[in-house]
Amino acid sequence: MTVETFQPEQISATAAARIHILQQIEKSAARYLRLGVKESGCNGYMYTLDYIDAPVEDDIAIALGDDLTVYVARDELPLVSGTQLDYVKEGLNATLQFKNANAQSYCGCGESFSVG
Repeated sequence: MTVETFQPEQISATAAARIHILQQIEKSAARYLRLGVKESGCNGYMYTLDYIDAPVEDDIAIALGDDLTVYVARDELPLVSGTQLDYVKEGLNATLQFKNANAQSYCGCGESFSVG
């Protein structure tokens, strides 16, 4: 199986997000993270994170720095292209946030988005 490496426009992760993702991969005993979307929420799509041991045939490898590669299914790539992952701490709460430059709108809770 050959997994294609791709550099989509503007998929990135802050240093805090990379550290958090690497820690979560280690805790899960998996080897990689797959970033994806599913139809959900009040606005169309919701991000998904799956910890995986190996990519599947239609996965595309995306380097988010020298220390982290994530995988995205080829058919979901247009929906996640333009996304920045950030790990944000506010008081006692911390969350991984997705900022998608191509999103036209977000739902009130911030969990789902729509693209044109």
